[in-house]
Amino acid sequence: MKTTAESKKAQNIAEYIIYLYQQEDLIRSFQGNLAEIRQYVVSHFPVDEKEKEEIFLWYKSLRDQMEQEEVLERGHLNEARMLVRQLSELHWSLLKRDKTYFETYQKAKPHIIQAVMDADGQDVGSEVQICLNGVYGLLLCRLLGKKVTEEQLKSVEAFGEVLSLLSYYYHVQDSIPKN
Repeated sequence: MKTTAESKKAQNIAEYIIYLYQQEDLIRSFQGNLAEIRQYVVSHFPVDEKEKEEIFLWYKSLRDQMEQEEVLERGHLNEARMLVRQLSELHWSLLKRDKTYFETYQKAKPHIIQAVMDADGQDVGSEVQICLNGVYGLLLCRLLGKKVTEEQLKSVEAFGEVLSLLSYYYHVQDSIPKN
């Protein structure tokens, strides 16, 4: 678990954020009950007992952090929110100075606008948050066996392209031209 999280964080920051969302929801599905998480999640990992204990301790740490930050019932960890904020700042910066990113964003923009309209006045967060929610929403639909429309697939594909490029720039931002 820990290595999965660390490798996602090092390779694709958007994937890492979505992974955190998934783990938060998994912990919530067990109401933070560590005994059940050990029994129904950790025990099924095809690894030795030492690694299972490390995985369990990672879940315990994440659950404790959720409890401390008062997001055990809803919301996201401070780390995830901070990373979304950083990606949002990078997003606005790239829109002004990177033609490839701007063109990729333009493809996603109609879907972002539609997501805002579909929210019917509810706060949907930043454009980056909308993209993350769209991709995570598709993941949840697939996990739950729900039907996904062609339009949903198109929007998630556009969101994924934005997030992929944004993640790339996040990891190489020291080398981004500062026009």
